[in-house]
Amino acid sequence: MNNTQTLEKMKELKLFGMYDSFSNALETGIIHDFKADEFTAHLIEAEYDDKSDRRITRLIKYANFRSIAQLENVNYKADRNLSKSQILKISELRWLKKGENIIITGLCGTGKTFLSCAIGLKACTNCYKVEYYNSNKLFYKLKYAKSCGNYLKEFEKIIKKDLVIIDDFGLEILDKESRLSLFEILEERTEKKSMIISSQIPVENWYDIIGDKTLADAICDRLISNSQFINLKGSSLRKKKPKKD
Repeated sequence: MNNTQTLEKMKELKLFGMYDSFSNALETGIIHDFKADEFTAHLIEAEYDDKSDRRITRLIKYANFRSIAQLENVNYKADRNLSKSQILKISELRWLKKGENIIITGLCGTGKTFLSCAIGLKACTNCYKVEYYNSNKLFYKLKYAKSCGNYLKEFEKIIKKDLVIIDDFGLEILDKESRLSLFEILEERTEKKSMIISSQIPVENWYDIIGDKTLADAICDRLISNSQFINLKGSSLRKKKPKKD
């Protein structure tokens, strides 16, 4: 079998990392610099790296982040109340392995969404399954799924994720269906899978947002007792548009 046939078979088998590496070795002539076992190892390494990169790309795509943010670009201005050591510790993802949560609070524009997505992206690059949700859209989606008879399917999809991000929690008071859905999600995920919750509303006011006292106690207990907190401060980081003349 000649090299052209080998390349064709690599394509058919979807060994794209091997294909690119083998093609490059033939074009540059470096194939002659390897021993047989060395070149085999080189091809396997190339295929492994390619599959890993493709998997991470898929994980990022399916996470549906509101923005592609990176922890390296986090703003540590003194007035933000954000510790580099805390973010470094978070980036190690030990909390994720233990099924712990992160709660991020702060006024509008202080960077809650950016930080949530940056942590989520870090999880994706370490091959964790992540999904980002806007809070209101999540609960609307679950209501719609229930009306269509697809609730269990949507619910299972949420439960299976290693990390679920719920952004802008508390902009609207939860109705009965929404608070029950949130409780069911937490009941399945607590101490097993992690969540990031971001909110403009201070945690102590979440009881009023959730509404029902009994469920509010159950929901807040499951969240607060197993979470670390980031309370962002300072002025809005969003760029203000210049006024038109």
